[in-house]
Amino acid sequence: MSGPAVAADPEAAYYQTVEEFFVSRRGDPLFLSNADWLLVRGWRVAGIPLRVVLRGIADALDGHAHSWSRDRKVGSLSYCASEVEAAVERWQRALAFGGDDGVSATSCLSRFAELLEAAAPSCGRAGEDARGLAAALRARALRGEEAVAGLEPWLKEREAGLLAALRAEPPPPALLALEEAIESDLRPYLGRMPARVVAQVRADALARRVLEAFGLPRLSLFHL
Repeated sequence: MSGPAVAADPEAAYYQTVEEFFVSRRGDPLFLSNADWLLVRGWRVAGIPLRVVLRGIADALDGHAHSWSRDRKVGSLSYCASEVEAAVERWQRALAFGGDDGVSATSCLSRFAELLEAAAPSCGRAGEDARGLAAALRARALRGEEAVAGLEPWLKEREAGLLAALRAEPPPPALLALEEAIESDLRPYLGRMPARVVAQVRADALARRVLEAFGLPRLSLFHL
């Protein structure tokens, strides 16, 4: 298949890895369609970790290999959507009790709060936003199992607010060539992915790099 063997940008790597895994498992060098790319975008926007998506794709294709229709090629990534949803449900249930690697959503919230408090002094006026968000994260963590419900959208909203506050600050030197670096990383994908997918990768890359420049994590269960 065309394109780089390894994506330079972590956000682009999510999409590329899904494509390569699906194509290799189905045994046919058929590229993803625009609809398939948008399906992957939906998974990424929802904050579904890569390993969970790959688990669902593997389950779907394993099931197909043992079905009556196994002699027919799977024509679209959408064939795997229901198994990915099932894998997501299992992952979300596990988060309430320690996750499949022993990490719970509540411990992750506490860790986010620690990182925000540690970085707050270097965030200028946005430091107050960081401290306030840390307090909100700790309060949410105290809810235990109830904290998991609707957590990813809640985190996404608060991250957006923090990013807005950070962008009002003078940018650290590392951010001066930020957009140019992102565009360089994305160049190999411009002709392969729909515009909406490229825009999402660009937005995710920018958010990650802005937060990293201030010593802050992305606020998402995606990284669990």
